[in-house]
Amino acid sequence: MQIVLAMTLPETEADAMVIPVDRGGLVTTLAATDGSPVLRAAAAAARFDGETGAIVEGFVAKGGVVARVLLLGVGDGSEVDWERAGGALTARLITGATSAAVDLSALAAAPSANAVARFAGAMAQRAWRFDVYRTKLPERSKPTLASVTIVGAPDGTDAAWGAMLAVTGGLDLTRMLVTEPPNVIYPESFVARVLADIDGLGLKVTVLGEGEMRELGMGALLGVSQGSVRDARILALKWSGKGEGDPDVALVGKGVTFDSGGISLKPGAGMEDMKWDMGGAGAVVGAMKALASRKARANVIGVCGLVENMPDAAAQRPGDVVTSMSGQTIEILNTDAEGRLVLCDCITWVQHAHRPGVIVDLATLTGAMIVSLGSEHGGLFANDDALADQLLAAGRATGDLLWRMPMGDAYNKLIDSPIADMKNVGPRGAGSITAAQFIGRFVDATVKWAHLDIAGMVWADKAGATYEKGATGYGVRLLDRWVRDNFEG
Repeated sequence: MQIVLAMTLPETEADAMVIPVDRGGLVTTLAATDGSPVLRAAAAAARFDGETGAIVEGFVAKGGVVARVLLLGVGDGSEVDWERAGGALTARLITGATSAAVDLSALAAAPSANAVARFAGAMAQRAWRFDVYRTKLPERSKPTLASVTIVGAPDGTDAAWGAMLAVTGGLDLTRMLVTEPPNVIYPESFVARVLADIDGLGLKVTVLGEGEMRELGMGALLGVSQGSVRDARILALKWSGKGEGDPDVALVGKGVTFDSGGISLKPGAGMEDMKWDMGGAGAVVGAMKALASRKARANVIGVCGLVENMPDAAAQRPGDVVTSMSGQTIEILNTDAEGRLVLCDCITWVQHAHRPGVIVDLATLTGAMIVSLGSEHGGLFANDDALADQLLAAGRATGDLLWRMPMGDAYNKLIDSPIADMKNVGPRGAGSITAAQFIGRFVDATVKWAHLDIAGMVWADKAGATYEKGATGYGVRLLDRWVRDNFEG
């Protein structure tokens, strides 16, 4: 979908004219529009008074033709209100209309540039669809909305929209990777797809194969991969927006492109969902694309540990002991607790190779996280209160919400092993916490670290303001905002 900011309405009549209405501002808005008696009657019948995302549709005679007009509620006019309104508008127009014009001039109070950018961003993001494999999609179900013109945006909207467009591009990449089936996206093809998508953005790329990982001693990650015919990869994307040097931040993503559970096989029902067990890696590459696209003034590296976890005869067994790159040994009690094994070697590698001061890892790590928080918040674990507060603030600002969870020595002791340095699972209780404690054992003492367990967030069974059912792109907006607010001068 093309979104254009303009000073005047397009010369060619759009399929739909959209008139935003503040909460309680219906009378003022209608007084400034043509055809107000018709729209007034439609609004009265719908009991509409500018509620966020509410839409009233009518048809008015104009210049000898009948025009389709929509009243769009923008609530109290906050950025979140405008975002929700944009998503609702796309949901209404995506099939049927080919063009729309949004006229901001009748509003009593002009929206901010950021509000308009979030409105436009939500329209574009909500329009994302993945119909690649649908060969018999009915015509009436095919997206038709190709262009939206927004008229009367305030000064500064161009810059705000440019930044939002960069984030939207990152979301598109993440959602595509998460949605593609596992016979299409596996470690090698994940790398190829990302490299093709980010070509020309100025990101420095490093790819490690299994031979290089073996030389580095990454026994934890390779233990997960050994049951698959697909070789593992580590993909690193480095953005040096402040000039060459060590990155301020490392973003590390779990990229299990399909997770059968390995020898500790998952139940068959719902196993198809495990194609999105690489949602953390998807969010990392989407965020890196967004940062590079908007030329962020920060030095950031994104690292993805990419493996497939399968129950081959060569797969690792419960009871095996592996040696991580850090030299610490791990007793494998459950091969379905594989994400932490991938992350620990990636975290060790990025600390040795790039020396970041802050690490944030993202992973669809534990079902226990969904039990705790459902699909409303991602879980946040951190060894630094200020870092945790920064991430919580970024989540509130973007809508990618987080909830901080506890850590401590009592939980840490639950993963001590009688025959190795640690075991890869603790008892049934506090499963998300012991998983975080495991990862924390691989973080250097001087490094600020946060772990985001996003198991309930990367896929949705119902549509949201900025996404259709399916891949949400969770984490891209959060990470982009966190970097912008805390690392860009």
